[in-house]
Amino acid sequence: MSRIGIKPISVPAGVDVTIAEGNLVTVKGPKGTLTKKLHGDMIIKNDAGVLTVERPSEDKMHKSLHGLTRTLLNNMVEGVTNGFTKQLEIVGVGYRGQKQGKNLVLNLGFSNQVVIAETDTIKLEMPDANHITVSGCDKQEVGQFACEIRKKRPPEPYKGKGIRYVGEYVIHKEGKAGKGAKK
Repeated sequence: MSRIGIKPISVPAGVDVTIAEGNLVTVKGPKGTLTKKLHGDMIIKNDAGVLTVERPSEDKMHKSLHGLTRTLLNNMVEGVTNGFTKQLEIVGVGYRGQKQGKNLVLNLGFSNQVVIAETDTIKLEMPDANHITVSGCDKQEVGQFACEIRKKRPPEPYKGKGIRYVGEYVIHKEGKAGKGAKK
């Protein structure tokens, strides 16, 4: 049995889960609404505020989908109740950002400023000039948006300058050897 797939998901008060034809699941909560089409073979049941996922057979594909389906459902319920956040930090002399309305304006050492706009589902915050918080109710979308911001100036291995996740460790390389170095 799947260790993750057999765990039930408790649906908190104020969250409405609807399972339509073909496993089209809609979850409504205080943070928003998420809709996802899950694999049609999996059996999803909603019994008095408890979601359970069952597999129809012991096929290898059904075994692999069991835990995945349960995790996707749990992330949807978690997203509409608490939401998800990713935190990024800007490291480097002269590298900084600021929030202007719904846009994030970053100075990253390029000749032009980099402008990133909020979407309807993703909210951007800047508690100070060197930290960015990306938040939303869809875990995959929050992670993808944070990755797109990080791609604007990924951390380089010699000085570590760039945009990185908070707590990310950047492996530093040794620079070019000087005149007096032995071969």
